Amino acid sequence: MIDAKIVADLRAMTGAGIVECKKALEEAGGDMKKAVDVLRKSGAAKAAKKSSERQTAEGVVHAYVHSNEKVGALVELQCETDFVARTQDFKDLAHDIAMQIAATDPVWVSPETIPAGEVEKARASFMAEPDLAKKPEDIRAKIVEGKLGKWYAEVTLTKQLWVKDDSKTIEQLVNEKIATIGEKIVIARFCRFLLSATPSVRE
Repeated sequence: MIDAKIVADLRAMTGAGIVECKKALEEAGGDMKKAVDVLRKSGAAKAAKKSSERQTAEGVVHAYVHSNEKVGALVELQCETDFVARTQDFKDLAHDIAMQIAATDPVWVSPETIPAGEVEKARASFMAEPDLAKKPEDIRAKIVEGKLGKWYAEVTLTKQLWVKDDSKTIEQLVNEKIATIGEKIVIARFCRFLLSATPSVRE
């Protein structure tokens, strides 16, 4: 099993996501230098670097309140220019994302924003399930990765199916808007409000 700290170190070094870093380290047998080469070849590190170079200093903070007035959400959606931030397309996207947050109560923005320790805890929990005990190690690992994928779809906003169209995820919805608008768009953070409950702020 790859140590969570090594995954975090590789992520800090390359800017690639947690999932990509873990896969690269597994492919490289835990060797950091080889893992960096794996990421370079796959383009993950390059894509992350290019993305990080584009600044999202503009955007909106959008509020959505459900019709029952008992649940609502705030989302900070960022883009590159004030011009795009003022377009109806961008505002509609912010509204749809805020509505999603109110409806589904995600815990994190994306798999990449989940603390490495939380991912390892979830993995360990899946590995300990009794029905996996007798299966070969490689089969267990594949099953656990599948379970992690389903977990991401429950707890992270970007991997959730869109409530208005379950043929796509929120990540796909955002990517479609990026292609249409032509600017980098980032879900920076969100806060969900439920009547009489403590608000949950996530980044």
